[in-house]
Amino acid sequence: MSMITRSENIYTYIKERVVAQPLFGVFSFAILMALAAQLTIPMKPVPTTLQSMIVVLSGAMLGSKKGFYAQIAYLTMGVVGLPVFAMSPDLAPGFARLFGPTGGYLLAFPVAAYLTGLIIERKSDYLTTVITFFAAHAVILLSGALYLDLFINAGFVKTLELGVVVFSLSTVVKVFAASLIFKSFKK
Repeated sequence: MSMITRSENIYTYIKERVVAQPLFGVFSFAILMALAAQLTIPMKPVPTTLQSMIVVLSGAMLGSKKGFYAQIAYLTMGVVGLPVFAMSPDLAPGFARLFGPTGGYLLAFPVAAYLTGLIIERKSDYLTTVITFFAAHAVILLSGALYLDLFINAGFVKTLELGVVVFSLSTVVKVFAASLIFKSFKK
């Protein structure tokens, strides 16, 4: 009997003293972003990762402000030189990554997390969640494509093909996976 009481106390302690702390969620999602960046499908000029899924989940689960801060923390880790950005022999490391072909996507992460959180804080039914996650992905993809267009000089239609259209299927998969994850954690 004392074992149950002790484990319940440990669980309660962890839940109330660690998980409930504001910075725990922020840093947890920043680390999840770093991990998601390492799950890469190499493509040129921009690799596919699971990061956009983590972006929308950070906004939905942490709320607009903490989701925003989690993305800022992630970008800060990369800017200072930690190896948190997607591995690629063609892309510059650290701070320079923000000024390369993937910079627009990276810089859109905090905005997308904030907008996701802002909407989900008001209404979080399944349909709204899915639509919000698609909208946040659209923000990331369009920002990324606009920035990418500066680097590939092939015309904006070609940029949309290389920077948005190629991610269509993976975006659909990530949105529905994220919405199911969010729905299960919301319960």
